[in-house]
Amino acid sequence: MMFKNRIKELRETKKLSQMQLALKTGISQSAIAKWELGKTEPTASAIITLAKFFGETTDYLLGLED
Repeated sequence: MMFKNRIKELRETKKLSQMQLALKTGISQSAIAKWELGKTEPTASAIITLAKFFGETTDYLLGLED
């Protein structure tokens, strides 16, 4: 699953902990942790929120484009 790699890479590039990302996006830290481990998948609204926060497209986050 490309999403887990992309979200972790983007988070680490901005030097954010999972908790810091959670506070900035309104998404729970536990959800972010589960996505990065590949245990669960995000909702469409969470993907959109993260895409806007990181300035990336949803297709990029999902691994549909480079």
